[in-house]
Amino acid sequence: MQLTLDLTGRRVLVAGSPAAARRAVRRYLAAGAAVAEIGAPAGLRPDQLDGTALVSLVDDGQDWAPLAARCARAGIPATREAAAAPGGAVTLVGGGPGTDKLLTAAALDALREADVVLFDRLAPHANLDRLAPGAELVDVGKRPGHHPLGQSAIEDLMVARAKAGDHVVRLKGGDPFVFGRGGEEVDRCRSEGLPVTVVSGVTSAISVPAAAGIPVTYRGVSHLFTVVSGHAPLTDDEHRHLAGLGGTIVVLMGVNTLPDLTAGLRRSGMRPDMPVGIIERGYSDSQRTTVSTLGGIVTAAGAARCKSPAVLVVGDVVRQAAGSELRTLADTLAAS
Repeated sequence: MQLTLDLTGRRVLVAGSPAAARRAVRRYLAAGAAVAEIGAPAGLRPDQLDGTALVSLVDDGQDWAPLAARCARAGIPATREAAAAPGGAVTLVGGGPGTDKLLTAAALDALREADVVLFDRLAPHANLDRLAPGAELVDVGKRPGHHPLGQSAIEDLMVARAKAGDHVVRLKGGDPFVFGRGGEEVDRCRSEGLPVTVVSGVTSAISVPAAAGIPVTYRGVSHLFTVVSGHAPLTDDEHRHLAGLGGTIVVLMGVNTLPDLTAGLRRSGMRPDMPVGIIERGYSDSQRTTVSTLGGIVTAAGAARCKSPAVLVVGDVVRQAAGSELRTLADTLAAS
């Protein structure tokens, strides 16, 4: 059973050493409480419980049993909670495709322990005030044509906050090591002598097609899949290798380079009726899937005004898409 208590304007006493209690202090301040702190049992004054609505006892290794007993005699609720994790460290967290329902247990633990969260545009950030209670939330998300902080500035901020003693969570969309520059951020932390941990995330390369009912592999249809960045056009050799591999091709960030991709695959021998799907805004309320063929997807995408963020899937597995009839735009127009 979970009980809630409105602490707005009410006095909360947090008992614990400053480093161990900092997470509890942030959380109660965020809840609107008037927070008082005591760092050691010997520092408790006789009148310090007067007007107190709640006492938080932090398990920091000190003996808070006498204070707990005083709370019981006075009828004041007392909670026990774990000490905050040591600061001066960075945790890179993969946030998955954008919904906090796909955050891992390790990701949720890291967010609860965070002093500051630096989050990207495609990371699940709508409920961060609840997932990282009391943490400072900093939007460092880069958008097309709008980069409030460049990559080096993000890394500078990450390092500076960790060196100041904070537990910094760098929340990224998808998985930090899949086109996410997570490797560069780990290298920077190591070069600065900072402890760094990586929490893997659910990559959008698999999860977003799944949200549209498209498996990246399917028995008797595809036994392999290749994940490609569509941020920049591929070379002729890359198109040739992709077309020759067979299986499923998953392209991230590929809406703007879609004409180049389809033309290159067709030049490399891929059949024009190969199914292609574009899944926009996976797992959001406005998720949309556009399905056509290699020969028709550019026209279909233009007619549907497909935009990023989107995941492209090329392969016969696209036929598994929920409600897919694989009709080209030309077929649709001819039938109307």
